[in-house]
Amino acid sequence: MHFEILVEDSSGELLLKALLPKLLGPQAHPHTWRTHAYKGIGRIPQNLSKKADPARRMLLDQLPRLLRGYGKTPGVDAVIIVLDSDTRDCVDFLKELKALGSGSLFQKTMFRLAVEEIEAWYFGDREALLAAYPKAKQDALGRYIQDSICGTWELLADAIFEGGSAAIRKYGWPLPGQVKHEWAKKNRAVHGPGPKYFSQL
Repeated sequence: MHFEILVEDSSGELLLKALLPKLLGPQAHPHTWRTHAYKGIGRIPQNLSKKADPARRMLLDQLPRLLRGYGKTPGVDAVIIVLDSDTRDCVDFLKELKALGSGSLFQKTMFRLAVEEIEAWYFGDREALLAAYPKAKQDALGRYIQDSICGTWELLADAIFEGGSAAIRKYGWPLPGQVKHEWAKKNRAVHGPGPKYFSQL
């Protein structure tokens, strides 16, 4: 099977590139996939038939157009969209997304939500996180509550970034995206193409 996998940012794409071989096997044995990173989550357009500006690389803004395109593309067995739920109600958000998928020309669409943010994956294996960041602050790591809306990326920043989340917020955009990308890159480098914590899924 061939999967097209859409994710809202480059840090999520790096994480998925490490995760997918663990879940699907090596590329082309037996499955193939391509990942596509966007520049943020965006919003589902109110008018689904309206043409989206392709230069606006926000995932949900582009999704109706993308799904229509995949509906006309041979060789695509499924489209998987990976999103942060952020502070949204997961059940309601998933219903909204599934309605969008079912109304498209491409029926084999799967939505996967990270509760609250994809950075929650890094808390899944404290040992792997500490291998990547041996000086991480234990008190910040201890404040993480699994599968909760608790400011996930902020807690991670407080644990591993000098000055914590306050320093990142003070500096402003694009630093949050840049540090998230670096976290994903470093965690991947410490454990090679398949970080240890992924093998426990």
